[in-house]
Amino acid sequence: MSTKDWIEKDYYKILGVAKDADAATVKKAYRTLARELHPDRNKDDKAAEERFKDVSEAYSVLSDPAKRKQYDEARTLFGSGIRTPAGGGGGNFNFDLGDLFSGSGGGGLGDVFGGIFGQRNRPRTTGARRGADVEREVTVTFSEAVEGKTIPLKLTSSSACSACAGTGARAGTVPRVCPTCSGTGFTSTDSGGFGMAEPCKDCRGRGLVVDDPCPVCSGSGRGTTSKVMHVRIPAGVTDGQRIRLRGKGVPGERGGPAGDLYVIIHVGTHPVFGRRGEHLTVSVPVTFPEAALGADIKVPTLGGSAVTLKLPPGTPNGRTFRVRGRGASRKDGTRGDLLVTVEVAVPPSLENDAKQALEEFQTATSGEDVRAELMNLAAKEG
Repeated sequence: MSTKDWIEKDYYKILGVAKDADAATVKKAYRTLARELHPDRNKDDKAAEERFKDVSEAYSVLSDPAKRKQYDEARTLFGSGIRTPAGGGGGNFNFDLGDLFSGSGGGGLGDVFGGIFGQRNRPRTTGARRGADVEREVTVTFSEAVEGKTIPLKLTSSSACSACAGTGARAGTVPRVCPTCSGTGFTSTDSGGFGMAEPCKDCRGRGLVVDDPCPVCSGSGRGTTSKVMHVRIPAGVTDGQRIRLRGKGVPGERGGPAGDLYVIIHVGTHPVFGRRGEHLTVSVPVTFPEAALGADIKVPTLGGSAVTLKLPPGTPNGRTFRVRGRGASRKDGTRGDLLVTVEVAVPPSLENDAKQALEEFQTATSGEDVRAELMNLAAKEG
C-alpha cells in the first residue's frame, strides 16, 4: 500500500463508522456494504466494483487490532505532515521524511507501515502490497455440519491485470521509477524551519510512473477475476463458527502476499435432532406402561441405524439417557454422545377397555399421595 494511502485514505469513513467503533460495529458495517457492493450483484458497475475493493481493503486493516493501532498512529503522525521546532537551543532545522521512511540500518517508519500491510523488511520502492482479506458466509445442513462436507465457493476479487501482469504498463513496456520522488512516493518541502511531506503529485504516491498505460486496466494494474474454490467444512462445525484459510483471499500486488479467506458457517436445523456442543439430542415419546414397567425401545440416530435403549422400571418423564459415540465428531476423530430424553405420551382419548383399566389402576393406588412431599415443603417454607 502506498504512503499516499496511509495518509489520505480514511478507512473509518469508507466503512461509515466512528473512529472509536468496536470490532462488532466494524464487522457489521463491512458485511452490509460487502453485500450491497458485491460484483455478483452489480454486473458491469465499475463504481460499485471500486467501492467493493475499498471496503475490503478498509476491513482488512480495521478488523485486525494490531494493524488498526498502527494505522491510527500513522494517521495521527502524518495526517498533516511532520512538524519540528523552529528556534530554541537547537536552532532552525528541517526534518526530512525520506530519512524516516528509509531508516538507516533499518528500523525506519517504513517498517512500521510495512507491519500494517504485510510489507515488513521489503524495500519501499518495490510497492509490494498485501492482498485484502475476503469474508464469505455459507449455510450447511445440520447433517453436513455434524459429518463435514466439501462445498464449492465462488469468489470474485481484485487481482493483477492479466494483460500487464500488474505493472499498469502496456505489454512490452515497464514503469520507471518516479524521478521526482526517487520512488519513495513522497516529496518534502521546506517551509519556514520545518519540513512537510506530501504524496508525490507526479506518481500519485506510487513511486512509479507509467508512460504508456495498459489499455485493459487503464494503468491501474488491477483486474477482476472469478474462481470457484472447494472449501472443506470440518466435521463438528458449529453455527457461527469462522474458518480462516490463509492466503486464499485477494492476491497481493507486485510480489505482496495474498490476503486470507474467512468463511462464516451457518448451520440449519433438524426436525428430529438437536445439538449441545459435541453431543446430539433427541426426545423420544414412551407410553405410561413402558415408563412404569420398563421396556426396550428403539431410538433413531443421525445417519445410522436405530439403537435399542433399555428403560428401567419407574422411569420418570423427562429423564435423559446417554448413548455413547453417536454424537457429533470431535477434532480428535472421536464422537460425542447421543442424549435421549424420554417424554411420557398421554393419549388424547381412551377406548373403554383402556379407560376401565386405568380406573382400576387408580383405585389400586388411591392410598398414595404423590403430591404430599410437595405440599409439606411448600407449607414449611411458607
